[in-house]
Amino acid sequence: MQIRPGIIVKLFLWYSAVLIISCGTILVLFANMQRIMKVSDEIVNKKYRISSNSKRMIDSLLTMEESEKKYGVLKRSEYIGYFVSAQKEYQRNLAEIMLLRGETEAAKTWDELDQSYQTHLPEMDVTQQSEEGAQVPWIDESVINDWMEKITSARTTNEQEVETSMVGLHHRGQMAVQWGLVGAGVSILVGLNGIFFLTLSMNRPLRELRRGIRSISHDGISEPIRIFSKDEFGELARAFNEMAARLREEDRIRSDFISMLSHEIRTPLTSIRESVNLIAEEVMGTINERQRRFLEIASLELERISNLLNHLMQVSRIEVGALKIMPHPMDAGELAEGSIYRLLPAAEAKGVSMLAQVEEGLPQAMGDYDNLQQVLLNLLGNAIKFSTSGGEVAVRVEALSIEGKNWIQFSVKDGGPGIPEDEQSFIFHKYYRVPGIRDQVDGVGLGLSISKQIVEAHGGTIWVDSRMGQGSVFGFRLPVIAEDRG
Repeated sequence: MQIRPGIIVKLFLWYSAVLIISCGTILVLFANMQRIMKVSDEIVNKKYRISSNSKRMIDSLLTMEESEKKYGVLKRSEYIGYFVSAQKEYQRNLAEIMLLRGETEAAKTWDELDQSYQTHLPEMDVTQQSEEGAQVPWIDESVINDWMEKITSARTTNEQEVETSMVGLHHRGQMAVQWGLVGAGVSILVGLNGIFFLTLSMNRPLRELRRGIRSISHDGISEPIRIFSKDEFGELARAFNEMAARLREEDRIRSDFISMLSHEIRTPLTSIRESVNLIAEEVMGTINERQRRFLEIASLELERISNLLNHLMQVSRIEVGALKIMPHPMDAGELAEGSIYRLLPAAEAKGVSMLAQVEEGLPQAMGDYDNLQQVLLNLLGNAIKFSTSGGEVAVRVEALSIEGKNWIQFSVKDGGPGIPEDEQSFIFHKYYRVPGIRDQVDGVGLGLSISKQIVEAHGGTIWVDSRMGQGSVFGFRLPVIAEDRG
């Protein structure tokens, strides 16, 4: 048996690939950033400090030279103090540079400078020697100039090293950006490819499964759906096909049973109805008023059962394709008024008024008058059934043009309790009744299913618009005869 990777395995592999690439990119970036930080630290903490200290050393040498010349002319003791301060500043900066110099090209120059300084100006208290009358150890101008040249040379070398390091930093930064872009690009490419293939592998079975579910929701039955894979979606599709097959089998068994039952009951029902009629007509002898009232009740119940059997047999004929539609041109207004006239006694008995609104100049429609009248009678009967005493049922017939196609629309509006929105997609299914009313109103839920089959057989559509507490509007549309357009 061939094993196919499931959705979880596919997702794991995809996430793993993206994670590995992302982690590799981050590691490369981290290594480059570490190197950049190291070089930056060296530039900031060493190179710049060496450059700054060397500048102060030059300033100190200039101060020392100037103080020596002024003392030689003016013989004022404060110039000795200036000289000593400059010498100490020079010595401090030189000592700091010796600690920072490291293994650089300028290190040899700094060593030579330090040795020369130790030779010409050993550490001593110049002020104290001056106060005791000793000779002040001034530095020769040529030595100072030599030191300044060495400092300038070392500083230039240091600045060149700084520039070289900055170039290296720029190169490292470019490499980091390049690797980051490459890693991001590869991650995005892998991610998009993974999303594409996962979406493709998930969308096809989901689309097929959605089609099957909508078929059950719309028609109450579904044909087998295609199976594209052997993963979890394939298992789901197989389970759905098994469920659909069981539903079809149960529906077939129920239809066969209802058809058989309808035929078996019709014969004894006819005999019972004829017997009741004979007794009511006093063929078997005189009856009193009480007996007549019970016979009328029995006749009404027999009529109700007969109508139910007719509905059941009509459903059976529709299911086996035996519904015969004999279309011919018909007057839509006459169809509406004739249907109202037939149900007017039932409406008056319940205290419901009926109103017809027929648009003038309606074109003729092509249809089977008897079957379409049954549709309209079903809609009007339901409207009367669910309306309260004193309510109104309005029938409207009008011409419509939708997307360039002409229609005649019949709509029946009532003032009943309304239908919940989540139940409206099921009311045209066989045997379905809204849970809130199934125990309050008679019926088996076949009228709307039959009406839907008849309207769709005419190339039309049937619909409902209902809100809780605001009544319902049921309607259907029929195409207009082509030659009557315009």
